[in-house]
Amino acid sequence: MMILSDKISSGILLALLLLISTSGTKGALAQTNDDSSGDAVAPFFGFMGAASALVFANIGAAYGTAKSGVGIASMGVMRPELVMKSVIAPVMAGVLGIYGLIIAVIISTNITPTGYTLFQGYAHLSSGLACGLSGLAAGMAIGIIGDAGVRANAQQPKLFVGMVLMLIFCEALALYGLIIGIILSTAGAATGGAA
Repeated sequence: MMILSDKISSGILLALLLLISTSGTKGALAQTNDDSSGDAVAPFFGFMGAASALVFANIGAAYGTAKSGVGIASMGVMRPELVMKSVIAPVMAGVLGIYGLIIAVIISTNITPTGYTLFQGYAHLSSGLACGLSGLAAGMAIGIIGDAGVRANAQQPKLFVGMVLMLIFCEALALYGLIIGIILSTAGAATGGAA
């Protein structure tokens, strides 16, 4: 019986603390959410754009590196002299993470605690998603082509140029996302504090 009353009293105490903390937060939000400060939730969208650019691009880079690295390791058992020539695919996959980093830095430097509007937040979210998801798709394509390409190159050396061209076209997908991400993030930054 004593344990039950302790749980009830600790639950009531927790509820009171939560009520006190949220009432203070509502007051603070009401004070800072005037016409000159923008929307209080807008920075959330901006930060989600920066995070999604970095996370999705790095997932694509990691997948492309891992998948093509498995192909290189498998091919290197029989043809070790081709290993260094086949490192092109993991290097190209690693560049995808840099694209996400660039967009994340551009977005995060434009987020301000006051005067940041929903338009800017949405523009930065779409910028991050454009770059991040393009990097994810490119990383998957680089991984699959890199894996199959290095194995095929070990059996037929004439396929090397074709493999590199396919990898370049896969990398171009991420480059398109980077370009659109830069355009969208600068469109969000160009509005400034104007709503």
